Amino acid sequence: MTETKLNLELEVFRNLFVSIAEEMGIVLRRTAFSANIKERLDFSCAVYDRRAETIAMGDHMPVHLGAMPYSVAEALRSHRLEPGDVVILNDPFRGGTHLPDITSVSAVFLGKDPEPAYFLATRAHHADVGGMSPGSMPLAREIYQEGLRIPPVKLFRRGEIQEEILEIILANVRTPDERRGDLAAQMASHSVGERRLIEATQKYGQERIAEQMEALKDYAERMMRARIRDIPDGEYAFEDFLDDDGFGSGRVRIHCRLAIKGDEAVVDYSESAGRQRGGVNANLAITVAATMYCFRCLIEDDVPYNAGLMRPIRVITRPGSVLDAQPPASVAAGNVETSQRITDTLLGALHGALPDKIPAASAGTMNNLSLGGTDPVTDKAFAYYETIAGGMGARPTADGMSAVQNHMTNSLNTPIEALEHLYPLRLRRYAVRQGSGGGGKYLGGDGVIREFEFLTDTDFALLSDRRETRPYGLKGGEAGAAGRNILNGEELPAKGHFSARKGDRLRIETPGGGGFGK
Repeated sequence: MTETKLNLELEVFRNLFVSIAEEMGIVLRRTAFSANIKERLDFSCAVYDRRAETIAMGDHMPVHLGAMPYSVAEALRSHRLEPGDVVILNDPFRGGTHLPDITSVSAVFLGKDPEPAYFLATRAHHADVGGMSPGSMPLAREIYQEGLRIPPVKLFRRGEIQEEILEIILANVRTPDERRGDLAAQMASHSVGERRLIEATQKYGQERIAEQMEALKDYAERMMRARIRDIPDGEYAFEDFLDDDGFGSGRVRIHCRLAIKGDEAVVDYSESAGRQRGGVNANLAITVAATMYCFRCLIEDDVPYNAGLMRPIRVITRPGSVLDAQPPASVAAGNVETSQRITDTLLGALHGALPDKIPAASAGTMNNLSLGGTDPVTDKAFAYYETIAGGMGARPTADGMSAVQNHMTNSLNTPIEALEHLYPLRLRRYAVRQGSGGGGKYLGGDGVIREFEFLTDTDFALLSDRRETRPYGLKGGEAGAAGRNILNGEELPAKGHFSARKGDRLRIETPGGGGFGK
């Protein structure tokens, strides 16, 4: 078989597997109840081979996709999956990331074969899973305050829902009907993924499918090794900081030491800060996901995003540190804020090796807002969560884009019409934050201004960053502007839990990206 024919066949099967993950995402979105999933697309879907190694991912959330293999592995360590079984979990110390992200894992069986041929997984951010504040993204000192912690358990057993498990979950959340609907959407996503994999196997044969899955992983590995080989051998170091942990820690150091030798890379984060009291602690899965994302971005070609990419890369952490959290550390912001700073830090180290390829720092925060209370119209509890876009860092040959989600997030905003229809909120202003991008030969992208009016008494929590530190510029470019959180004209800290009265206004100004060049 010629190399051209081989590559064509690989591309056919690569698109086949990706299309299955994408269709799973379409079903999940269309059948979900919450705005966070159906409007913001805060979910991810992926396909795994019989060894539970990633084969294909949808065009979803990088911080989910790089971390989900840990959830699949933990589900399989905890349970033997049978036809019709679905395991769910959110425990950050057993394969999860933070508690609102509920992962579901199932196996696909062919005929009477007792061993699974493939595995499927979805991860969706649920707008509330209990805890000390609505939206389950509080500033907490330990994980027990952050919400309901679910170890790997079978929600479906041989096709039958385990009502006792579901009732425990629904009894511990503020919006049980919405949670029931979103979990059902995840189950529907598994059904379509299983059906498509069985159809593909019937068409091409199990042996050929397995061969192509292995070939795709090998191809991704070759592509990554070739890219690493182009990076000059040597050691490169960089450090950056989170503003604080929300409990007066001061700046939290994230340090990366990158070693390149031939076609392999070692990324050492062991000099980063220790465990923090506030929820900026990230587990190993998040640290690996951010690392995988950065290296994937180095490859200009449209390489398959699968397990083969990480084969040439070794990640070193210090267990118990801020980048390898251990129980009972609080972790709500690790997934959304610390993942962004890991990205900034690794890209900074890569800039030392590839000074004309790496962009300046982007906003460096997801600007997390969670809120809730009692809807005066329905007299029922409501809970809402969103991330807010910022500025992209300037590139070596172009300005950064304005008002976009950056790096580890890939969600949309909730449209104003949907927001105001579903919740007792009014959006008073939504605009580009002009001039917030860093100056330079190429300008950093601008952040946004998003101003809410509360139509009822509301509790809300903020988990944000880059309110004191600023997104760095490169090669003489200026830093982007820091963000701001303002309630009725009074500046709020980057992280915290607050109360608002009816008529109060919360204004969030997100950071701009750094500039590039003088």
